[in-house]
Amino acid sequence: MDQPRQEAVTWRNRALLLFDRIAMPVAVCDVYGAVLLANPAMAAECGTTPGRLRGCDVLDLFSPREATQVERIAEALRLRHRSRYQVSVCWEAPGGTERYGELTADPVSDTAEDTPALLVMLRVEGERAPSPAPPAEQDRVTPMEARILALLAAGATTARAARETGLTTDGVTYHLRRLSSRWHAANRTQLVARAYALGVLTPGVWPPEAPAAE
Repeated sequence: MDQPRQEAVTWRNRALLLFDRIAMPVAVCDVYGAVLLANPAMAAECGTTPGRLRGCDVLDLFSPREATQVERIAEALRLRHRSRYQVSVCWEAPGGTERYGELTADPVSDTAEDTPALLVMLRVEGERAPSPAPPAEQDRVTPMEARILALLAAGATTARAARETGLTTDGVTYHLRRLSSRWHAANRTQLVARAYALGVLTPGVWPPEAPAAE
């Protein structure tokens, strides 16, 4: 291998080593947005490895918050403009947290006539916790059922639960049978345990109570 070529390979390897060590998420994409190369920080934001990102569309990984931004950038690239482009994006990080930030794309090429690649950098600005999933139909309880479950968790008998709620003992039993059927609970202990597991009753609170309805 001649000296100039050997030096070029050496500098390329050094650049790739530096690329992998950059803490900021960075990727190199073609002009259409397909990932050619990604560093570990970028892959971590997507919950995968750099190799698995190759060929993915960067706008499938990070959703633009304004479609018009992308349209303007695409038109500018078709006209071979070489400005720095910024897109506000959001994405789902590992664990389900929604993050938002900004993608910056810089066209790069050896000469002005070459079709540029895009050096894409991601700046994380913040995150939002995932919205809790709504309870399944079989897990929902009425305010009366929640009140009865709280009384049971506190050790109340059927008779006491009836007095506290203004129901008859048959009325309390009716609600408990319905809950036992929906939750496949064999006894009242299982009913109370399921109520805590589903968030119907608030853990760490005594006497037991259901969260306030929104």
